[in-house]
Amino acid sequence: MSSSKTVRKLQVVSPVPADIDIANSVEPLHISEIAQELNLSPNHYDLYGKYKAKVLLSVLDGLEGSGDGYYVVVGGITPTPLGEGKSTTTVGLCQALGAFLDKKVVTCVRQPSQGPTFGIKGGAAGGGYSQVIPMDEFNLHMTGDIHAITAANNLLAAAIDTRIFHESTQSDKALLNRLCPPNKEGKRSFSDIMFRRLKKLGISKTKPEDLTPQEVKKFARLDIDPDSITWRRVMDVNDRFLRKITIGQGPEEKGMVRETGFDISVASEIMAVLALTTSLADMRERLGNMVIGNSKAGVPITADDLGAGGALTVLMKDAINPTLMQTLEGTPVLVHAGPFANIAHGNSSIVADKIALKLVGPGGFVVTEAGFGADIGAEKFMNIKCRYSGLTPQCAVIVATIRALKMHGGGPEVVAGKPLDRAYLTENVALVEAGCVNMARHISNTKAYGVNVVVAVNMFSTDSEAELNAVRNAAFAAGAFDAVICTHHAHGGKGTVDLGIAVQKACESVSQPLKFLYPLDVSIKEKIEAIAKSYGASGVEYSEQAEKQIEMYSKQGFSNLPICMAKTQYSFSHIPSEKGAPSGFVLPIRDVRASIGAGFIYPLVGTMSTMPGLPTRPCFYDIDLDTATGRVIGLS
Repeated sequence: MSSSKTVRKLQVVSPVPADIDIANSVEPLHISEIAQELNLSPNHYDLYGKYKAKVLLSVLDGLEGSGDGYYVVVGGITPTPLGEGKSTTTVGLCQALGAFLDKKVVTCVRQPSQGPTFGIKGGAAGGGYSQVIPMDEFNLHMTGDIHAITAANNLLAAAIDTRIFHESTQSDKALLNRLCPPNKEGKRSFSDIMFRRLKKLGISKTKPEDLTPQEVKKFARLDIDPDSITWRRVMDVNDRFLRKITIGQGPEEKGMVRETGFDISVASEIMAVLALTTSLADMRERLGNMVIGNSKAGVPITADDLGAGGALTVLMKDAINPTLMQTLEGTPVLVHAGPFANIAHGNSSIVADKIALKLVGPGGFVVTEAGFGADIGAEKFMNIKCRYSGLTPQCAVIVATIRALKMHGGGPEVVAGKPLDRAYLTENVALVEAGCVNMARHISNTKAYGVNVVVAVNMFSTDSEAELNAVRNAAFAAGAFDAVICTHHAHGGKGTVDLGIAVQKACESVSQPLKFLYPLDVSIKEKIEAIAKSYGASGVEYSEQAEKQIEMYSKQGFSNLPICMAKTQYSFSHIPSEKGAPSGFVLPIRDVRASIGAGFIYPLVGTMSTMPGLPTRPCFYDIDLDTATGRVIGLS
C-alpha cells in the first residue's frame, strides 16, 4: 500500500451494497488534500465546496517543459443493455495504480448528462467499490459546466432568430444605425467584434459612416437562409417531444414561424468545443467560428458574424477549467466536458488530459475513458481528440464481460425489468466463444493505431473459469498484449492490481508513433468510407440530403476536417439488433452536419437521434432526498 496521505483503505462488504450506499458510507477527503498530493498550490485552483475544485489552466504555465506520464484510454466491446462496467473499470484501474501500486495517477472522465442520469442509463461515476465521489455531486450539477453550455447555446439560438426578424423589417441603413448606435457625442463606431466580420468581408474601413451603400449591405445584412440553419436549442433532459417543434407563433413574430427542434445539451457543438479546446484564446476562436447556417448566397454564417462569440466565451470562462474530485480510495480525478459518444466525439477534455499528464510526470499514469464501444469512443479519441491535442496514448484497455459476449454470440434478448435468461447465469462456453468475434474486431481495430491493447474482463460471480479462459484465449488470438480478469466492482483497486501491472508493461513496451485511420487531406466521402470499413461495412449509401451537404461543405472549404460519426452504439452496423461482428452491410448516411468551431464533420447514420427519449420507467422513480439527513438516495 502506498504511503500517500490521500490513500484510503476500503472496508468492502459482500454482497456489494447499492452504489449510492457505498458512496455515502465513505467520508471524502477535503479536496485541498487531493490537490496537495498533486503538488497543486492553492493559487492553482478554486474551491467549489469541500469536495470539488476547479483547476486553473494557469497550472500548465508552471509545468511547461516538464515531462508527461503514460497515457491510457479505456474503451469497450460493443455495449449491451447488460452493462460492461467501462467507467467502473476506469476508476478501479486508477485506484489500483494509485492506492496499491504506488504510482502517481489521475483519472480523466466526462461529466455525466442529466439525461441518462434521470433516464435509462443512470449515472456515470463508476460502481460498487470503484467510484468517483461524492457520487451525487458528480452525477448532478457538479460545478455547473453543462448549465453554462446550455445558456451559451440558447443565447446563440435566440440571436439567430432575432437577427432574421430584425432584418426582415429594416432597411440596410436602419440596420447599420441600430448595430452602431451613436454615443453621447453623436459619433458612431464599430464594436470590437464587428471588426472580425469586416475583416472577413475584406473591408478595412474603421468608421461606419465611411462604408459605401454596397458595403453597408454586406456588413449589416447577414441574410440568413432559414432552411439552412443547423443550430438548434438544447436542454439537458431527455425530452422526445422537443425533437421537432415550431417557433415564432407569437403575434409579434407574425410570418416568422420556423420548424426546428431541440438537442440534448451534451450534443451541443459548444460542448464539443469545450472538450477539444487547448486554451482560453483557442476557445474564443472556436466559439466565434461556429457555423449556424448559410446566407441565401451560400456563405457560412458564424457566431462572430452574429456578434455573439465574445458573450459565449464569457458564459464559458469558468467551464474551461477542469473539476478536481476523488475516487473512493482517495486517488485524484479530473472531470471535464461530456460530449455524447454516439452523437459527438464522446471523450473528456484535452486540457484536463494535458494538465494531468504534467501533474503525474514521467512514470505516472493518466487514464481516460472513451464513450461506448471502441468503434465509436476510441476511434474518435484517436482520429479527432489526439489529432487536436498532439498527445499519443501508449495503451488502450478494452472492457468486456462474459454476459455481454454471450449476447454478442447470439444469446437471448435482454428486456429491462425482466429477469435475466438462464443463458447469462450458467456456463455456456460455446456462446461466449461465438461472441468473442465482437471483441476480436475491437482489438484489431484498436491495435491498428499503434497502441498495445489490454483486455479487462469485468468478472461476475456467475462467470465460470472455462468461460473466462475462453475470453483470454480469444483476446490473445486477436493480438491483445494481455487479458486480465478484474474484480474491482467487489474489491475496489485491489481487484484490478493485475490489470494495473499489465497496463504498466503495455505502456513501457510501446515506441511507435500514433497511426491515424485516415489522412485529413482526402475527401469527406473517403474519410467516411474508411470509418465504415472499420465497422465491417462493404460500402456507404448517401441520401440526397447527405450528398447535398457534402458538396456544400467541400465547396466552403471544410473537407479537411476529421469525421465524427453519429451512430448507434449497440452494433458495429446501423441496426442496433445486429450483435457480434456483422459485415458486408451498406452503411446509410441520412444527413451530414458540420461542427466547424469544434472542428469536425458529423454524418448522421441511419435513424440516430440527437435528443434521447425517456423510457416507461425512468431512473427518476428511484431518486429522492432523505429529508432527515439531506442525503440523495436512489442514484445508480
